Amino acid sequence: MLLTLVSLWPAGPVFAASAASYPDTLPQQRVIDPADVFSRAAQGDVSKALEELATDHVDARLLTVERLDYGLTLPQLGQQLLDRWSPQATDGNLLLFLIDSQTNGAAVIASPVLRAELDSDLLRSTARTTMAQPLREGGRYRQASLDGISRLRTVLEEGNDPGEPVVMEVERPSTNVPTREETESSNAFTWVVVLLVVGTIVPMLTWWVFSR
Repeated sequence: MLLTLVSLWPAGPVFAASAASYPDTLPQQRVIDPADVFSRAAQGDVSKALEELATDHVDARLLTVERLDYGLTLPQLGQQLLDRWSPQATDGNLLLFLIDSQTNGAAVIASPVLRAELDSDLLRSTARTTMAQPLREGGRYRQASLDGISRLRTVLEEGNDPGEPVVMEVERPSTNVPTREETESSNAFTWVVVLLVVGTIVPMLTWWVFSR
């Protein structure tokens, strides 16, 4: 099965991904990574986290995309694959995590059966904040995946959303070196003083010279 899936995404030129790029049957492996963003160890960690969702009767997969077909969005691709694969998932409880390696965007799509516990706002927030923050911080694909999976699993098991990640604001250390704005302001003040002095002294010297 793995060899068959690999053959669908051969090495070489990057092909635009669409629903037709994926098999008709639900892949057995948890992580489908044609964008090749995961190391073997990272893929194992993410696969394990996805498998743990099975204890909550959720059949989860994570897919990466290197480039989307023209006009196709990541949520649209996820929905098309969800419609195709949901009937084959355990109790129809299919959950898809998608990552676009070109834009470092993410999407999370859940089957209607899961919407009672994982509503649209939660799925959207998980993709746009929980997963997007590590992706923006240098393409941390493993961390983004694990964070997204962990947040939704917490909701499934405890019912309480741990919420979006806290964005830490880094304070700049104090320095005696003037900023560009301070330097420009200082230079402008200096020129004003020079012009005032010149404008005062030159007329006085001129009067003194010609009055002798």
